[in-house]
Amino acid sequence: MGLLAAFVGYSASFAIVLAGLTAMGASESQVATGLFFATLGMGVCSIWLPLATRIPAAIAWSTPGAAFLAAAATLPGGFAEAVGALICCAVLIVVTGFVPALGRLVSSIPKPIANALLAGVIVPLCLAPAISAGKVPYLILPLLLAWIVGFAWHKLAAMPITIAAFIILVVLNIDPSEASVTSSAPGLPPLEAIMPVFTLRGFISIAVPLYLVTMAGQNIPGFAVLDLSGYTYERQPLLRKTGLASLLIAPFGAIPVNMSAITAAMMSGEDAGRDPAQRYWAAVASGVAYIMIAFFSKPIVAFANIAPRELITAVAGFALIPALVSSLSAAFADPGRIEAPALTFLFAASGMTMFGVSGAFWGTLVGVLVWSLKQWRHRAQNKPG
Repeated sequence: MGLLAAFVGYSASFAIVLAGLTAMGASESQVATGLFFATLGMGVCSIWLPLATRIPAAIAWSTPGAAFLAAAATLPGGFAEAVGALICCAVLIVVTGFVPALGRLVSSIPKPIANALLAGVIVPLCLAPAISAGKVPYLILPLLLAWIVGFAWHKLAAMPITIAAFIILVVLNIDPSEASVTSSAPGLPPLEAIMPVFTLRGFISIAVPLYLVTMAGQNIPGFAVLDLSGYTYERQPLLRKTGLASLLIAPFGAIPVNMSAITAAMMSGEDAGRDPAQRYWAAVASGVAYIMIAFFSKPIVAFANIAPRELITAVAGFALIPALVSSLSAAFADPGRIEAPALTFLFAASGMTMFGVSGAFWGTLVGVLVWSLKQWRHRAQNKPG
């Protein structure tokens, strides 16, 4: 189950990570380095934390965070400024691990607002399959068919089958001898740390929204899965350790690592063993698999670079459909409170910037303001006398 979880987790989201790093201005070698360290961070934490806690504490990279980066505008300072924002985001996660009040503050953001933010940052990438189908239907329609067949069989099979179709399409439509794939053997990619550029613009536009979607879209649901499975643990040490790991890999252009919900659900159930106390070994096995996969980052990036851009973004979009459906359903579940989530969603999805600050930040701010005003008005109307 651990090996299956690693395969599903990686195949379902690596294209999103590639799209996010590329959108931030990373070169091919920098993308390979960032992918390597993000995967390595997942692997090390997936071994370290389960062994330390004796629970299936599944770790993943920030898939919604990568989707946010893919949809966000490239910073004027290029990838160096983005790396500075990644470091700031990791620092925020570490601080949250030491200051419980900050975690409570994030948790106090109304869930419809948090879900609307998550939906808003991923919807531009979710539109990619439809947009690409209008440009290169002969490439995208087979992907769509593969996704539908996989989803009809089992929802966890949708992306692995889509990835298989993607590989076949690339091999059939592009001559690999013209690319660098044959010379990109598995192994260590260039391991040069990137000199970060720290700016207030990068902190507000990238670091803060990245932190919010990582907490709301990954850490909080990941903890909820462990709670529902009946495991006891302390949240703060887990946040500190994943934050520290994120801080160590961020200078190499890696996105944050965090608690996982989907793979945690796989490895905390009966399929991972009859004895709940022994299921943490599934998470350890997934960590070993992630470390092995990390050394294939260079050929994976080289292979992706010979594929048409539309194929990569379409694969990333298909991978995010379940997350979009879930977040939209939660954001607009209450018919009487849809205005604030709607504003958050629209601002975050628009791709706009105001005063150099991204729409994800403004959407969260406006949504919380409207939600609070409506709550205040409701209390005032119901106040006795």
